[in-house]
Amino acid sequence: MSKKPTPALGNLVGMGVTVGLLVGAGIGGGYWLDETFKTGLLFMLVGLGLGMAAAGAVLYFGIREFL
Repeated sequence: MSKKPTPALGNLVGMGVTVGLLVGAGIGGGYWLDETFKTGLLFMLVGLGLGMAAAGAVLYFGIREFL
């Protein structure tokens, strides 16, 4: 039976920081667009969705080898 490797702490911390930055950038960019174009919360919600999708992709491809 082959034993799967476990992720190193540095990999997990790096993925956590990346997820935070992606979601934060999506929200921040959306907020800036909303303030610029006076669109309420439209772009901030779109940015949140895009940031979460990108963060999900980073997590999936980062831990895929350990599953």
